[in-house]
Amino acid sequence: MAVSISVVLLLLMIMVIFIRNGALKISHALICILLGFFLASSSMAPTLHQGLAATAQIVSNLRP
Repeated sequence: MAVSISVVLLLLMIMVIFIRNGALKISHALICILLGFFLASSSMAPTLHQGLAATAQIVSNLRP
């Protein structure tokens, strides 16, 4: 749960920066948000969640 909240906050910050710079319009951001909601309710959601969890685990195991 902590990883998904961190990812959401990171993506939200990136979206705000893009909107402020004019690189992302409000309509584009709304479409991205709707896409996220539709993906979360689709049958692909468990696969996407497992893939993100595995990636987060690999990244957390990396030592600089």
